[in-house]
Amino acid sequence: MSDDLANRSCVPCRGGVLPLDRPRVSALLELLENGWHNVDCHHLEKEFHFKDFREALAFTNRVGAVAEEQNHHPDILTAWGKVTVRIWTHKANGLTENDFILAAKVDKALQPH
Repeated sequence: MSDDLANRSCVPCRGGVLPLDRPRVSALLELLENGWHNVDCHHLEKEFHFKDFREALAFTNRVGAVAEEQNHHPDILTAWGKVTVRIWTHKANGLTENDFILAAKVDKALQPH
C-alpha cells in the first residue's frame, strides 16, 4: 500500500496539471500511513513527534534529502519534538499523485538508517 507509493518517483510537473478530484484524493489517502490529513482537497498534512529537537531536526534533514531527490518540495515546520509536513503541487494549486508519492516517502524517512 504505502510501499507501492514509496517505490514510485515523482514526475516533473510542467504546469497545466489539474488537481485530483475528491474521490481520487480519498482513495490515495487510504494508501498512506496513519496520520496524514487531506485539508480541503488542497494539501496533505501530518505532524510527526520526536523526543527532542535533535531527532526532529535529523528527520527534517532526511525529508529534505528526499524532497531534493524527488524535486518536489514540501513545507516543513520543525519545532522542539515535532515536525509538521505540508505537501501540495503548487502548479496545480492542489493535490496530484506526486503529493501522495512524496508523503509515502516521508513516512519511509522515519525508518531508522
